Amino acid sequence: MVQNVISQTTPSGQQRIFFEKPHILHRIFFGITALLNNDVWRQSRISFDGPKFYTFYVIDGPAKHFEIKGDGLPQGDIWVRNASDIDIYYTATEILV
Repeated sequence: MVQNVISQTTPSGQQRIFFEKPHILHRIFFGITALLNNDVWRQSRISFDGPKFYTFYVIDGPAKHFEIKGDGLPQGDIWVRNASDIDIYYTATEILV
């Protein structure tokens, strides 16, 4: 079992890969938190299928955390797009087995 943790700032309107596709192990958990005050509503998007964000999950409003776990978890690269007008500091973790 391996746990990867990353913390980084993503500038306004930018996107980046947080975790690359696992090649040997299997992802069973992913969680990400946007470190913002509770009264700040800024949108972030999480994509498991690539930088085009054809399908994505959204962190917005009072929900500053997103988490997914289980055997059916997507195994591709995990992209995060800061869709807000301010820079956002994120912390994320994945668990591989």
